[in-house]
Amino acid sequence: MKPFLTAVIVLTAAAAALPALAQNAGQIARVRGGASCAGCNLFQGNFSGLEVRGLNLSGARLRQADLSLVVMNRTRFSNADLRNVEAYGGVFSNASFAGADLTNASFVGAYLDGANFSGATLDGANFGGASLQRATGLSQSRLNRACGDEATQLPRGLSIPRC
Repeated sequence: MKPFLTAVIVLTAAAAALPALAQNAGQIARVRGGASCAGCNLFQGNFSGLEVRGLNLSGARLRQADLSLVVMNRTRFSNADLRNVEAYGGVFSNASFAGADLTNASFVGAYLDGANFSGATLDGANFGGASLQRATGLSQSRLNRACGDEATQLPRGLSIPRC
C-alpha cells in the first residue's frame, strides 16, 4: 500500500473514533461561573454543588452532566438534552423542563416543586424520593414511563411505577 493512502486510512479511522459533539470546556466554565448559556454544549459537564438561579440553559446539551447537589431554582432547561443526567439531591424549584429530554435521567432525592414538565420526555427517568408535589405539566401517561419509590411525592391523582 502506498504511504499516502495508508496515512489517509489511518486519519479517517482516527476521526471516526472521536465523539461527534465533545463538550465545550469554555461554555462549561461560563455556566460554573453563573452565566446563562442557551444552546451551549455542556456534554458531561461537572456542575456538582453549583448554586445559581435563574439561568437560561434552554436548548443546551447537558447529556450525561453531573447536576448532583446543585441549587438551580428558576433555571430554564426548556428543550434541553438532559439524557442520562445525574441530578441526585438537586434543588430545581420553579425550573422549566418544558420540552426537555430527561430520558434515563436520575433525579433521586431532588426537589422539583413548582417545576414545569410540559412536553418533557420522561422515559426511564428515576424520581425516587423526589418532591414533585407542586410540579406542573406532568401527565399519567408520561409518568408511566418513568419510575420512583414510596418516598416520591407527586401531585394529587398521579402515580409512578416503582423502580
